[in-house]
Amino acid sequence: MTVMNYRKAIAEGIGRALRSDQRVVFLGEDVGAAGGAFKSTVGLYEEFGPDRVWDTPISEQAIVGAAMGAAMTGLRPIAEIMFTDFLGVCWDMVANQVAKARYMSGGQLEVPLVIRAHGGAGLGFGAQHSQTWENLLMSIPGIKVAAPSTPRDVIGLLAAAVADPDPVILLEHKALFDAKEDVPDEPFLEPLGSASIRRTGDDLTLVALSAMVPVAVQAAATLEAEHGISAEVIDLRSVTPTDTATLLQSVERTSRLMTVEENPRPCGWGAEIASIVAEEGFTFLDAPIQRVTSANVPVPFAANLEHATIPNADTVVKAVLSYS
Repeated sequence: MTVMNYRKAIAEGIGRALRSDQRVVFLGEDVGAAGGAFKSTVGLYEEFGPDRVWDTPISEQAIVGAAMGAAMTGLRPIAEIMFTDFLGVCWDMVANQVAKARYMSGGQLEVPLVIRAHGGAGLGFGAQHSQTWENLLMSIPGIKVAAPSTPRDVIGLLAAAVADPDPVILLEHKALFDAKEDVPDEPFLEPLGSASIRRTGDDLTLVALSAMVPVAVQAAATLEAEHGISAEVIDLRSVTPTDTATLLQSVERTSRLMTVEENPRPCGWGAEIASIVAEEGFTFLDAPIQRVTSANVPVPFAANLEHATIPNADTVVKAVLSYS
């Protein structure tokens, strides 16, 4: 086991993929000699060279288009989009080309492509560089979507994504870069569509994703220590596919469900979770499903306003106390 932070785990995960399979290539803006805009790909260009690590022009359409073509001809590309928000620039490539090629070719074409993007608020990057788009991406048939919350999951989910025959989008959160964890030295993967129980509990199920997972865990610790409320925390990890079984088993035991989302409320991923539980586990519930979300506004640049729009542990604790 080696202790590493989330930022280092990104480079480690990509490096492991490049070492294990000669078909894997890595491309994106400033990912090579510069070591990445967030220094999350340091060392890869020096180890693997320009034949495996490709610095691209400033064009998200070109990055995804080249990666899609490479995938269809037998490579397994990992493409980086610097900010999740910039997926909007290449939305046609993602939603209409990458997602649909296998279906529209009757299975003759596969697109084993991984698209990584840095997202999330909390660091003062402003409205056009701070969004989390799990809610938008999960609405596109043909794409798998995951969001790691820990260094181990950065590596494990990337390994699973590279091995998958279908396109996978991994959304890495900028605010988690310094989070540290023990990571196995040997190869491993974390299956897509498998949630993780970060804290067990009996009174309430909190479902979170990405940077909201440590928020939910902190809130659960406060609830137990100060209010005697035992909250279970589920890290969803993947929104497409969704681990319905783990969700329903937890709610069957706790009888209450609350989602903790870094999305504006309308059409957030928590709405889909609420729909699933309402349809398949309604009899388990002793109270209505509740959602804690970000404010329905563009992410502010000013630090005090930005922090006021994003759920934190106190927000979650207050919501639980009013709910319980």
